[in-house]
Amino acid sequence: MHKAKTVEAYIATAPMEVRVTLKELRSAIRKAAPGAFEKISYGMPYYSYHGRLAYFALHKTHIGLYIPTPVIAEHQKELKNYHAVGATVRFPLDKKLPLTLIQKLVKARIKKNKQKQPRS
Repeated sequence: MHKAKTVEAYIATAPMEVRVTLKELRSAIRKAAPGAFEKISYGMPYYSYHGRLAYFALHKTHIGLYIPTPVIAEHQKELKNYHAVGATVRFPLDKKLPLTLIQKLVKARIKKNKQKQPRS
């Protein structure tokens, strides 16, 4: 994939057979964080809401979802069927995305981001 300047362009340059999956992932993130800012950062879709929220990237055999620590570690039991280490979860391309779980992870990160915000 060549360097995209928008998330729409990133998805549009992906192979046809994974575009629907990428759109589903994007939609799940946006549903969990409707006020999130979306852009391309480090060559991949990035979401910010009260701080870093999530990134995702298409790879040859999986889609990587990157959520700042410690969210992945806190949900290891639910992620036992996926390769999940540090801030990374790998979702195989040959399996349906766990959209409800993805939304749960994003909401957990939102909660942590809001807890870090200074109080007035």
